[in-house]
Amino acid sequence: MNSLEGQFLVAMPDMDDEHFAESVILLVGHGEEGAMGLVVNHELKNLRFTDIIDELDLGDPDSVIRLPKTIRQRVVMRGGPVERGRGFVLHSSDYRSGNTYPVAGGVGLTATLDALKAMAFGPAPAFSLFALGCCGWSPGQLEGEIGRNGWLTAPFSRELLFEIPVAERYNAALASLHITRATLNPNAGHA
Repeated sequence: MNSLEGQFLVAMPDMDDEHFAESVILLVGHGEEGAMGLVVNHELKNLRFTDIIDELDLGDPDSVIRLPKTIRQRVVMRGGPVERGRGFVLHSSDYRSGNTYPVAGGVGLTATLDALKAMAFGPAPAFSLFALGCCGWSPGQLEGEIGRNGWLTAPFSRELLFEIPVAERYNAALASLHITRATLNPNAGHA
């Protein structure tokens, strides 16, 4: 089995599971034990990063109010349906803690409060994304879903992960494979 860790999963347009419809997922782990990933293109509409900072009491209210608008307006991603109360930070390699797991292309995953504090109050990573929850697959489950034409795989792209606007990431992931929704055939062929 070849590991897909560090690659993107792109949901096929006919995906009818509400948790994964039109999702782009960065696989942060994939091996014989199963797979784990984070949805990187669906934000939680009624939640902002500063709400998390307030909820976790990570800074005094005055310092939170004085945060730059870019930080106050930062979105929180819906990382997946598993462990929805747990936070995960994907970030550039200029931030490291003893708990950072390297994923791909100079991007790490950290799931500690220190990473959230750094995102808010510094020293912040140059690029970061915060998600609540994750996606998980048991051994062989993801491979079966790919075999049944549920997912496409796309190579890692730092631009797709951090720079392309959230609402455009699904189409950008398809474009990275030189396809569009209109040219993508939902029927799989098996030889």
